[in-house]
Amino acid sequence: MKKVIIYTDGACRGNPGPGGYGCVLLYTDSAGEVHRKELSGGYRLTTNNRMEIMAFAAALEALKGACSVDIYSDSKYVIDAFEKGWLYKWKRLGWYKDAKRKEPVKNVDLWKRLEAAMEGHEIRLHWVKGHGETAENNRCDELAVEAALKSASLMPDEEFEKERSS
Repeated sequence: MKKVIIYTDGACRGNPGPGGYGCVLLYTDSAGEVHRKELSGGYRLTTNNRMEIMAFAAALEALKGACSVDIYSDSKYVIDAFEKGWLYKWKRLGWYKDAKRKEPVKNVDLWKRLEAAMEGHEIRLHWVKGHGETAENNRCDELAVEAALKSASLMPDEEFEKERSS
């Protein structure tokens, strides 16, 4: 299995507001050459949490074939959803936060997308302090902010807008 290191971050100017995500993927081939790929994108109106999830999904969707992946992120929201079992509980409860089914989980479309993107990979999650000393995480933040600043040319986040109006 190829070993890949991924860094991700999401950003939003206002919450909700124009948002973006950034990802850095690093792979060292058998000759010792490091390959780097940077990804980013954004939406006119979205939330920071949606962009954090989107960054994970976009990075994993860019992989060709099954990989052993270390993902570094400053998003406790996404990491805790897996490490604390929230995602599995929400799914078991039909995408509600508790068994009484009073409060639906937000961002279900992206959680499902992320779950599908994870299939076939061996994934290890690592939390890093945001805006800290991790150069690649800081680069992801730059990519995400740059994407969010392009608000005039950003795509609509249709699922967020549907969720927001219901």
